[in-house]
Amino acid sequence: MNQAIDTAMIAELREKIGRLEGRPASQRVVLPFGVDVIDRHLPGGGLSLGALHEVAGGGNGAIDGAAAALFAAGIVARTKGKVLWCVTRQDLFAPAIAQVGLSANRVIYVEAGDEQSVLEAFEEGMRYGGLGGIVAEVAKLTMTASRRLQLAAETSGAIGIAIRRWRRQTEAADFGQPTAAVTRWRVSTLPSRPLPVPGVGRARWQVELIRCRGAEAADFEVEACDGKGRLSLFSDLPNRPVSTRSGKRSAAG
Repeated sequence: MNQAIDTAMIAELREKIGRLEGRPASQRVVLPFGVDVIDRHLPGGGLSLGALHEVAGGGNGAIDGAAAALFAAGIVARTKGKVLWCVTRQDLFAPAIAQVGLSANRVIYVEAGDEQSVLEAFEEGMRYGGLGGIVAEVAKLTMTASRRLQLAAETSGAIGIAIRRWRRQTEAADFGQPTAAVTRWRVSTLPSRPLPVPGVGRARWQVELIRCRGAEAADFEVEACDGKGRLSLFSDLPNRPVSTRSGKRSAAG
C-alpha cells in the first residue's frame, strides 16, 4: 500500500471514529495535500473531511476548466473507495483523470438532465456515507443549496467538491457569491516545466485559495498532480516564496 493511500485511509477512519464520539468538527481530521507549505496554511493541516469545497478554473476558458477538474480528481484520488462524479455534459475525459490517480473502476458517473438534478444527486451521494468522495459540476451554487450539502457532508463525513463550470462567461460572476463551502479554490495553468530536450514537461498550476474558514487567502504555484494525485512544488525553484493575500480580501471571496 502506498503512503498517499495509507494516509487517506487512516484519515477517513479517524473521521468516522470522531463522528461516533461526537467530536467537534474543529478536532476532526483532514486530508493533507502532502505539500508542507499548503498544509501548514490550512486549518488542521489539510482539506477538511466531512465538508464541502469549491473549485473553479481561472480565466483561460476550457484549459483552466480542465485544470480545475484534474485538481479535484487528484484530491478524491487520494481517498479510499468509490467516487461519485455528477455531470450534465458528456465531456469529462476519463483517461485524463486516470493520469492523476483516479482510475476508471473507482468512478461512478451520474449524468443528469439539468443542474437541479445534479445537485440532488450530489446531496444524495454526500448523505450516503460510503463513498471516497463526491464531485459535481455546477454553474450556480446558492447559499441554501450549499448549506444542505455542507450539512450532508458533516453527517456522513464525506468530502464533496463542487466544480464550478459555466456555459457563458457572464455566469462566472456567481462564483463571487458567498456559499457554505469550507474552502474555495481557483486553478489556472502556467507554462509547463522546462525540459533539457524538446518536449512538453509536467504541467504547472497557479492554485489560489480564495476563501477558507479560519485562514487567509493564498496563492500557490505548484506542479500538477502526479499519477497518485499528489501536487508538488516546482523542483527547479525549491525556495520560491508563497504569496499570501490579506484576510480582508479573503472575506470578499
